[in-house]
This record gives sequence, C-alpha cells and structure tokens, in this order.
Amino acid sequence: MKISARNVFNGTVSALKEGSVNAEVDIVLGGGDKLAAVVTLESARSLELAAGKPVVAVIKAPWVLLMTDSSGYRLSARNILTGTVKSIETGAVNAEVTLALPGGTEITSMVTKEAVAELGLKPGASASAVIKASNVILGVPA
Repeated sequence: MKISARNVFNGTVSALKEGSVNAEVDIVLGGGDKLAAVVTLESARSLELAAGKPVVAVIKAPWVLLMTDSSGYRLSARNILTGTVKSIETGAVNAEVTLALPGGTEITSMVTKEAVAELGLKPGASASAVIKASNVILGVPA
C-alpha cells in the first residue's frame, strides 16, 4: 500500500478498551514506543481489533504538533512522544521536522518556519510530538 501520509507505523495492539461509542486502542510500535488511538466501536469491531493483533497506524504530518518545554502544561492529547530532532527540511513557508523516538521510531511533523525558530528546533535538540488519539487512523492487514 502506498499512502500520502508521512507517518505510517507498524505495531501491535497491546490493549483495547471499549466504550459505548468509541474504543481506545493502545499500540506498541517497533522498539517499544507506544501510541494511543481512538476509533469508533464499529471500526474496532470491523477491524477485529484485539490485544496481540498487528495494526498499521497512520498520522498525517500536519496533525503532529511539536513542543519543546512541557513544564507546567497539562494537555488532553493522549500521545506526547518525546525524542530528539533528527532532521529539518525547510521550505518557503513550512518546515518538515523529523523526531527520533527512544525506541527507534521516527515521526514527522509539518510546522511553520516561524515555529521552528520560536521553539529553537535544530538537529540533536529534544522535542515532543503531540498527537490527539482521534488523529490516529488504524488499519489491519487484509
């Protein structure tokens, strides 16, 4: 499968918590990095999600927010993945920033050039990717 989203991760469902409308899905990525997704209960059942099932998680780069200092902030986003800036590709307006997470997963964000400057992003700097669980799209092998 080819897809336009920058972030496509293979993982395994580690836990599934069903609610009345949605299901919360915990996923372990390669190297032990973790991701949480929220999908409709209908989707969870249609995909036959269960602990141990392989999944693919898809996240578009513009849905990945970046922050460099979370002290004093509490966020509702379920995914706050701290890593190190691996690379920055700067365009006319935006920049593509790739973080390397501790387990080896790489995640890419699309932010403005101003955000790169304001956050002091540069290769080797610590930064966190912030992703709402509802922005994680799940798929399963056919």
